[in-house]
Parts: sequence; structure tokens; C-alpha cells
Amino acid sequence: MTDQIILASGSDIRATLLRNAGVEFAVQVARIDEDAVRQSLLAEDASPRDIADALAEMKAQRVAARNPDALVIGCDQVLAQGRTLPSKPTSKEEALAQLHAMRGQSHQLLSAAVIYDGDGPVWRHVGIVRLHMRDASDDYLEDYVDRNWDSIRHSVGAYKLEEEGVRLFTRIEGDYFNVLGLPLLELLSYLTVRGTLLA
Repeated sequence: MTDQIILASGSDIRATLLRNAGVEFAVQVARIDEDAVRQSLLAEDASPRDIADALAEMKAQRVAARNPDALVIGCDQVLAQGRTLPSKPTSKEEALAQLHAMRGQSHQLLSAAVIYDGDGPVWRHVGIVRLHMRDASDDYLEDYVDRNWDSIRHSVGAYKLEEEGVRLFTRIEGDYFNVLGLPLLELLSYLTVRGTLLA
């Protein structure tokens, strides 16, 4: 490995995925007002894909400005149900409302990653997964939120597929790593071709 890699994300799952893949990296969390950026882009009629990409790039750019000699990976994930983009729930009531709105429907998770090298992006990818949620009962959803609140309050859509949230779904179309918030296979392929990771 020849380049210093910095992950511009505080996500434990993203860090675990990279660590398990044998990637050496440091973590520096990028501080940006994601809600303000998201609302601004929505006001400009940006697509969910473009919003995920823009947020990932902003994070990479912010950390790269302080670390011009490193490869900086910025990441973001957006949940899109039509033109609605729910955020991480701030209360149990909000989590339940999100789940009620999505049950019996399909939605997309868009996981973006952008790599900065110095003063500009050198690679980007947005992975898309389509998820079909079953028509769960009110009682189940209420109990689910109560049982899992400490975990799902950190997740857009109020679920984690690697936990009990998998029971909410009937079908998932796409790469599981994108569900977890990182287009890992594409990222590793780029780092390998670049020579950052030994093949």
C-alpha cells in the first residue's frame, strides 16, 4: 500500500468493512451541515443520486483540504422513496412514521463514495439498491421501534438490515455492501488498479 488513506466518515460500519478488507486507513470525520445541504439541493430539484454524490464529495473535499497528500474517501447514503428523502429519525415517533410510510412499498438506498487526491476528485461511484418492504402490522412496527431504538436512531429509514430490520423486507435487489453504506467492491477495485492496494 503506497498511499495514505483517510476515511472522512464516522460510520463504524464503513470502517469495519474497510478494515475487514485489509485496508489500512485513518479516520477524520468531516463536519458539514448535511440537512442544510440536502434541503438546498432539493430546492434546486437535484436527484437523489446527485444529492448522495454531492454530500460524499463535500465530505472528501473538507478533509482533503487539511490532508493534501492523502487519498480521502468521502461517503454518504440517501434513502429515496419517490422524491421523498427521509433523514435519520430524531424520535421514536418519527421512526414509526417513516416505517408506516414505507411499509408495503419499495424504496432505494443510494450509497455514494468519492475519493479526493490533493485538490480534486479522482474517483466516484453511487451504488443503488432497491428494497421492498413488507406490509407489517402496526403492532409489530411499534414493538420493533421500541426494541431497536438505540440502534436504528442512527440509521436513515429507521432500520438496519444486519439486525432485526431484515424482517421488514420481502426482497432486496442490489449489492449488500451498498445497503451498509459503502460501494465496497468498486472502491477496492479502484484502489487495486491504482496500485494503492497490492493485487
